[in-house]
Amino acid sequence: MDRLHRTRSATVALKCLFTLHNIVSERKGPLTLKDNLSHYPSNGGRNALNVSTFRDDTDVETMELSAWVRWYANVLEHVLTVSRVLGYYLINSNDGTREVFSSVELFREIRGLVDFVEQVSHAPESLHLQKIELVFNVVRLVCEDYGRVQREILRRVEEGGNRVEDLDVGELREFVRCMKRLEGCREKLVVLFVNRKRNDAFWDLIGKVKYKGVEVMEEMEGKWLMVVKKGMNELAESTRFANPFLEPGEFMYSGPTGWRVATCQPVPTVG
Repeated sequence: MDRLHRTRSATVALKCLFTLHNIVSERKGPLTLKDNLSHYPSNGGRNALNVSTFRDDTDVETMELSAWVRWYANVLEHVLTVSRVLGYYLINSNDGTREVFSSVELFREIRGLVDFVEQVSHAPESLHLQKIELVFNVVRLVCEDYGRVQREILRRVEEGGNRVEDLDVGELREFVRCMKRLEGCREKLVVLFVNRKRNDAFWDLIGKVKYKGVEVMEEMEGKWLMVVKKGMNELAESTRFANPFLEPGEFMYSGPTGWRVATCQPVPTVG
């Protein structure tokens, strides 16, 4: 860690992060190091990596490598954040048999996993640097974590898909939003990993569940509009029955200056 913070070399910084990533990826890696790395300012701790402003401007290639250093540090932080959200490290994901019991817990975990995928998709545009062995190995290790995250997402999206019709409006909007965020990452991930971990079945499921969620959401919104429209019509008819001098569509209400006449505007239908 000291070497990471002292160096001004992009290559050295990338090697330090790669070493840390390998330690984190070990099933029996030092728990103290893992715990220290996973306490970021957002979790009430100190950002141990802290390379968000790193820049090696020796030449064009080192400046491009600097972007990889910043990206890789963010990915590594998200790897540990996901582990904290799930309650176990990604390397031990096959051991995670805990069931999700509440929608709040389910969507908290989905958000954390989607955050990771989005961060991975923000890889630098200088993909040609994968010709460098160190960068190639960095991407390979990130790809392995991405594969584990895909499996974690798959389990939770299947669970969410089974609950779609029982979700409230807020939960449904959140679920559909997460599916759209995932789909927005797909093309960049395909380019980054050169079709590794493409997993078309995974993306087919994301699309189907999103479509199902949108359908249910539109159905709920349609019912709400019908209730509102019916309520306004009933209010207008009730007021008109009490005051035959009102024109169709007009109703009376009590304002701060006394009774006033207003017009009942029709509610436009969707589509």
